[in-house]
Amino acid sequence: MQLITELLNTAKQRSANKNLPYAGELSPQEAFDILRQDGNAVLIDVRSQAELDLVGRVPNAIHIEWAFYPGMIANADFTAQLQSLAIQDKTIIFMCRTGGRSHNAAVVAQQLGYNQAYNMLEGFEGEANAAKQRTLINGWKHANLPWTN
Repeated sequence: MQLITELLNTAKQRSANKNLPYAGELSPQEAFDILRQDGNAVLIDVRSQAELDLVGRVPNAIHIEWAFYPGMIANADFTAQLQSLAIQDKTIIFMCRTGGRSHNAAVVAQQLGYNQAYNMLEGFEGEANAAKQRTLINGWKHANLPWTN
């Protein structure tokens, strides 16, 4: 297992290479290692409640919906919910299904002053294969990291 400083430096370098506004990008394994090493780090799952109910969830993750199912209607209270549930100086890792909504959440967090906002690449389910099946290529579940129904 890499040290937390090495993991964060790698994540920050990815962000710099892509000119992203937030602190960095983490693989699922890197995110898990940071969460294990830093008791103050927080994983925020921005998937819909339906996704959590149907696909599974990460134990101890904070849940703030980015958008509501059905229709994926934007959560107008996202920023207020984030500010009420997460302290600005902590490491915050955002996760969604594949990394898109979590990217958007990390952008918003950075704009709100969260300087340690990270996006988890690949998401919970990872990218889909040619048959449109997820969890077979990458993602949190594919990496066999802890999750529950």
